[in-house]
Amino acid sequence: MDTLEKILEQIKKYNRIIIHRHQRPDPDAIGSQVGLAKILQASFPHKQIKVVGKQIDGLSWLGNMDEIEGDFFDDALVIVIDTANSPRIDDRRFENGAFLIKIDHHPNDDPFGDLMWVKEEASSSSELVFDFYNRFKDQLTLTADAARDLYAGIVGDTGRFMYAATSAHTHSVVAGLMETGFDMVAVNQTLDEIPESVAHLSSYVYDNLQIKANGAAHIVLSKEALDKFDLKDAGTAGIVSLPGHITTVKCWAIFVEQDDHSYRVRLRSKGPVINELAKKHDGGGHPLASGAKAANIEEVNQIVSELDQLV
Repeated sequence: MDTLEKILEQIKKYNRIIIHRHQRPDPDAIGSQVGLAKILQASFPHKQIKVVGKQIDGLSWLGNMDEIEGDFFDDALVIVIDTANSPRIDDRRFENGAFLIKIDHHPNDDPFGDLMWVKEEASSSSELVFDFYNRFKDQLTLTADAARDLYAGIVGDTGRFMYAATSAHTHSVVAGLMETGFDMVAVNQTLDEIPESVAHLSSYVYDNLQIKANGAAHIVLSKEALDKFDLKDAGTAGIVSLPGHITTVKCWAIFVEQDDHSYRVRLRSKGPVINELAKKHDGGGHPLASGAKAANIEEVNQIVSELDQLV
């Protein structure tokens, strides 16, 4: 019995299933979480299947989170998806279930759970969910609604199929999802749209981005700047890819000041591997797309220097 067969065995065993993902989720985190839940709900209508974590208004079109009592975890199967490190799991009650499964496509630096399925070469966790469905499609049901969520997750994590993780298999997965008949154009339009405030922030990013001669770039978004555009941290997601459109930029860091004056760090690259740098600063992620933290402006400057040396 291989890992996927063992996962299906556990899903069949439990009548209560709770699916978690990481904090500050992106489309793949939500898409894979709710997409898996919808597949399981359609396949096993007698089971109670819940998704938990903070409700993210900007991604609520993919699905809403459930509110559950603590005793719901008693004798329940917990699945944590798209989360490399256990401290990042949203809703700390994940440890209270009877059995824990980890499904992920990030480097497995923090192995956790009773059963793990980690495939780093996958474009996204949403791709993995489709692969799981496809393996057992004689026993599982893929609805158009679930396919829409998984497609959104794949588009989000591949940067509209521009990143290196996109493979021929990724496109075959998309073809399989499209066969359900969901409105792909509507999903693409929703993912592409930005509010006016983010459009103004985009102009600010291009005006204030600092680019070093070797192609390392960065920008610091202070609380004062975000207040000017009436935006919070979550509202900056739409500008993360912007520096990469500039031909001379090879890799970049976006520092977003938090309420406690620390900084969230978003790191991206067109080639140089950046996840080892992220790990040095309480972070991690993919070779070309990672996140980290900076305690203060001194650590911000340190990361800028290290990024410059890396390039």
